[in-house]
Amino acid sequence: MKRQERQRVGEHGSAVVKQLFMQHYAKMLRVARTILYDEQESKDVVSDIFVSLLDKGTVLMPDTAEGYLLTSVRNRCFKRIRHELVKLQMEKAVATEQLSDIDNDDERLACIDEFVACRMSEQEQRIFRCRFTHGFSYEEIADAEGISRVAVWKHLSHVLNEIRNHFKK
Repeated sequence: MKRQERQRVGEHGSAVVKQLFMQHYAKMLRVARTILYDEQESKDVVSDIFVSLLDKGTVLMPDTAEGYLLTSVRNRCFKRIRHELVKLQMEKAVATEQLSDIDNDDERLACIDEFVACRMSEQEQRIFRCRFTHGFSYEEIADAEGISRVAVWKHLSHVLNEIRNHFKK
């Protein structure tokens, strides 16, 4: 007897879904709003459930349809909340990783600056800072130091080779 009472969405299609919608939508929406605290998200969850009923051809018993629909709302709301939490955790992890990279870069730059200050001549230090701190061109550095562009290139080349060799270890 119960098999005959079952409502198969696939057999009657949109008529059954329309009847379920008219009968249970308000309760489903209230449950979703209670969990999500967001009107549009709540409407989306409830609509998704009805779309799913149409797509899957779910079999519902008249005496358990309301319980099934309300449980579906609750489960989908919790699924959305979990999804948002995972998304926030991922965003936080990415932001933390980016900050740690910045910290590491700052530490590296400080080590390089200290190395140059301790190991290079005064002129090499000035040329290095003009180029990499102030962004001067080779010609601007050459004019400021009173040397040729080739000499600037040789000094920078020497400093960079020393930095590479020291930090390669």
